[in-house]
Amino acid sequence: MSSPSSDPAPEDSTGLTPGGSVPPGETPPAESGVSGVSDRQPSLPSARTNKLVYVIVLGVVVLVGLMFVAYAVGLL
Repeated sequence: MSSPSSDPAPEDSTGLTPGGSVPPGETPPAESGVSGVSDRQPSLPSARTNKLVYVIVLGVVVLVGLMFVAYAVGLL
C-alpha cells in the first residue's frame, strides 16, 4: 500500500518556469555575512595572572615528582 506523495505537483506550483527553474526575484536574497560580533568579548587575563597560573601548575608538577622520588627511594 503506497501513500500519496506529499510533494506539490509542479503544474500547481507558482513561480516556476516551464523548465522547472525559478525566475529571478522569486526567491529571497541570500543572507549577508554577520556585520559584527553579537556578544561582548571577555577581557583577557593580565600577564601577571598568566605567570601566576604557570607557577602554580609548575609547583604541583614538582610536588608530584618529589612524591614519586620519595616513594621510589622508600622502596629501595
